[in-house]
Amino acid sequence: MLVAAAVCPSPPLLVPDVATGAAHELDAARAACADAVGLLAAARPDRLYVVGAAPEGGHGVYPAGSPGSFAGFGVDLGVRLGEGRPADGEARLLPASLAVAAWLLDRARWAAAPVEGLGVDETATPDVCAGLGRGLADSAERVALLVMGDGSACRTVKAPGYLDERAEGFDAAAARALGTADVAALLALDPELAYELKVAGRAPWQVLAGAAEGAGLDGRLLFEDAPYGVGYFVAAWS
Repeated sequence: MLVAAAVCPSPPLLVPDVATGAAHELDAARAACADAVGLLAAARPDRLYVVGAAPEGGHGVYPAGSPGSFAGFGVDLGVRLGEGRPADGEARLLPASLAVAAWLLDRARWAAAPVEGLGVDETATPDVCAGLGRGLADSAERVALLVMGDGSACRTVKAPGYLDERAEGFDAAAARALGTADVAALLALDPELAYELKVAGRAPWQVLAGAAEGAGLDGRLLFEDAPYGVGYFVAAWS
């Protein structure tokens, strides 16, 4: 059963070594993420699942100890997802969203529960995502989720996806749903519109929605902003 969840943005820029000259611009987001991860530990879960979007070929399970790297972003920095070491043949490199989560957990010195990662196909339907979430929630008596994902990358003319007038409304609806633990509203997010608006968090958020069905959790929005023209949200459900 899901007992707690934290929602964090997934840009590699959250890692100061990657951000370099702009390292301090996301300090408020980092602080909110630290608070959200701390609330996960306080829930005393039996298992923590880290959920993030994965590019084609990167979806699936990532065991504890799976390696990640920020070399693709110009930084010689490696991370591991929790403690342990994957069995031979299971040591796939973490997708960027899960690598950022691994960095957050390492920064928090996570030791509250075993960790496992789930890379979600960015094109997965809401029904598929919800089904994945239900499976995670049913896997242990006390389950926590760390859910990684961004809002629209089309908030300004300098955004990665340029300006789309629909982006602000989409992000406002997502922020309300995340801040109030509104499962139905998350599941109602339109995959096609999310794709057009370059929303990296849609599929992971809908996994969370499936996991939270019937759990009766309350939500709080800890951070909301759109630096670099991308919607970033931090929320805690408990």
